[in-house]
Amino acid sequence: MFKQLFNMKSYEEELKTFSWNIAKEELGYKDGDNLNIGWHCTDRICNSGKSEKLALIWEDHKGEEKRYTFDDMRVLTNTIASYLQKLGVNPGERVCLFMDKVPELYFGFLGILKMGAIAQPLFSAFGSESLLTRLENAGTTAIFTQKKHLPKVRNIVAKLPSLKYILVVDDDGVKPLREGEYSFKMEQEEKVYDFEVYPSKAETPSVLHYTSGTTGQPKGAQHVHYSIISQYITAKYVLDLKDDDIYWCTADPGWVTGTSYGIIGAWSNGVTQCVMDAGFTAENWYKFIEKHKISMWYSAPTAIRALMKEGKDIVKKFDLSSLRHLCSIGEPLNAEAVIWSEEVFGLPFLDTYWQTETGSMMVSNYPGMKVKPGSMGKPFPGIEVTVVDLQTHLPLEKRGIVGMIAAKPGWPAMFRAYWNNEATYKKKFENGWYLCGDRASIDEEGYFWFVGRDDDVINTAGHLVGPFEIESALLEHPAVAESAVVGKPDPMNMEVVKAFVALKPGFEPTKMQELEIMNFIRKKLSPLAMPQEIEFVDKLPKTRSGKIMRRVLRAKEWGEEIGDISTLENDM
Repeated sequence: MFKQLFNMKSYEEELKTFSWNIAKEELGYKDGDNLNIGWHCTDRICNSGKSEKLALIWEDHKGEEKRYTFDDMRVLTNTIASYLQKLGVNPGERVCLFMDKVPELYFGFLGILKMGAIAQPLFSAFGSESLLTRLENAGTTAIFTQKKHLPKVRNIVAKLPSLKYILVVDDDGVKPLREGEYSFKMEQEEKVYDFEVYPSKAETPSVLHYTSGTTGQPKGAQHVHYSIISQYITAKYVLDLKDDDIYWCTADPGWVTGTSYGIIGAWSNGVTQCVMDAGFTAENWYKFIEKHKISMWYSAPTAIRALMKEGKDIVKKFDLSSLRHLCSIGEPLNAEAVIWSEEVFGLPFLDTYWQTETGSMMVSNYPGMKVKPGSMGKPFPGIEVTVVDLQTHLPLEKRGIVGMIAAKPGWPAMFRAYWNNEATYKKKFENGWYLCGDRASIDEEGYFWFVGRDDDVINTAGHLVGPFEIESALLEHPAVAESAVVGKPDPMNMEVVKAFVALKPGFEPTKMQELEIMNFIRKKLSPLAMPQEIEFVDKLPKTRSGKIMRRVLRAKEWGEEIGDISTLENDM
């Protein structure tokens, strides 16, 4: 008898029969019921008979391991939820997770949701300034962190009146904690076996993820518990997660991929996943796959290109035969990477496309569907996606024309607001479409082909970096009079940050000055925001009204047509 190879039917058949009700029924949810992501990823899985199944295999840079069953995870997330509740954190308040990829980050996320608060994951490499911007905007009440990151929090706590509780997960008692700081050792706390999960509904806020923009500070994309409907079924269909899979999502939960598919998608499907809290080397990654017999691998094009650079011979040192399905996310996956992965792994990496704001996959390549190397694939069943005219924002009828990617609102994981920024949220919607801000074309067979961003946001190694935040930080350096930041092409990271800087009188444009400014930004914001190159200029291109024209600088870097410069105040 024929056994279906993949969870998803053929793409064409799925388009005809798909309904979000499939996910609702499998998750045991009916409209109007309570819906809590934390409960659905832990208690529900245990209730289905998988209490003793491994949920998490965690490994650090020394190769030391920790293993947790779904019941371990259920109890530990209860313990975290109860602790926060007793501490005085209320439902709806924001609780930040500012840690490396330690188990407390993953379980803390679910524990926060279980007691009704809003999880606010942030990348642990952020500096004090980036942290302050996001905590201040969110009015964050509590933060989980580690000793190594505690100084960054202490630097800014006086500016954050709403931040009442600082929880240190690895406090060793050597140095006394300050007022408002608490030692929270997850596995040493009194375990809570039964916890009354907060009765959240579909539209109850769940996660606040910050994303960068071209102007103004980063924006908090607010998601709701109903997002699990999308995340569950896309993980099942696109990642093809099965009960016996060992899954590895390499993304940090500081970014949306690490929560939507590094926590919610996998565990709502009851799948065992691995986490490696260590830096990247090809050897370490291949050793990790071999050791844990990883079968489904979700990674980023930057990492794939880094593996390509190491060559094919190193792959032969390891037994990677456990791999059966590979997917990619974060930036366009170039055709060469797809072809290379087929050669060395016997499997193509399948590109997926979505955003912080969409919460789940929008356009993807699917198991069993013809892969066109370099293409984003086709819209996920149940989601209407098109490209719209760049000026009118109306759908383009002719195929092959470049327009802006747009989606019809209504899929479950769509963000519901920008935190305290309704005006910007409304601007994302026009003519009945959500405007993604990315350009693409659609070919005759319905495959999407990525072209680039429609704004000045920089995509470096799959992470979006806002130029405004970097420019603002640059102006705080004593030598900088004016600055402009753009993305510069890079073969490994797709783009890197390049800054154009006009110095104040008395400062010289030396190599030492460049390095000093670079390190200033690295410490203040993050390694991702640090310019990889600084070009010192006498003046920046501006409109007559004084607005810096980044597009002129960007066009020169990318070898593009500069376009209309009639509004320029000066020529460069």
